[in-house]
Amino acid sequence: MDIGIPLRELGDIDVCALRDEILAQDDAAWVENDYRQRSYDVHQSTKSIVLMFCSGDWPELEVSRESGWARLAGQAMPLMENIIDSHYSQGGKIIRAMAAKLIAGGRINPHFDSDESFKYGHRIHVPITTNSRVRFVIDGRPYQFEVGKAYEINNRLNHSVMNQGKQDRITFIFDYVPA
Repeated sequence: MDIGIPLRELGDIDVCALRDEILAQDDAAWVENDYRQRSYDVHQSTKSIVLMFCSGDWPELEVSRESGWARLAGQAMPLMENIIDSHYSQGGKIIRAMAAKLIAGGRINPHFDSDESFKYGHRIHVPITTNSRVRFVIDGRPYQFEVGKAYEINNRLNHSVMNQGKQDRITFIFDYVPA
């Protein structure tokens, strides 16, 4: 969604329970749903645990629970509901939710999210792990996200991520479409 600015900080968020569940996942969980990696060249350096994903043409989207739902929803849903209750109008729906890993040394090349649903949905990022060598660039400006905070990005602007560190970067991402 074009929020009028590149990035909006949503404040502090307790990620401990969700972080522990995500970090407990085995390697196979990160590759069981590779739709994003197969469909979008910019996601070649990423792996995902997908909880919810949408299909269909806007506005007739069908949201499905994916393989990560059973393992992570117990911790992810309260976190998402807390963010929505604090910052957005009620009555909308979450159309995507996933843990996304950018491997050490990996890069997500500049792009903007062009699917029609991205015009209407808020894209929220909740850092789970990061390192000092990760940079998220939106509209040419670099940002360093902090664990324990939540952010809304303007995904209608060109954005990219680089991880020049030795550790993987993991972010929980979800899209919320207001009523």
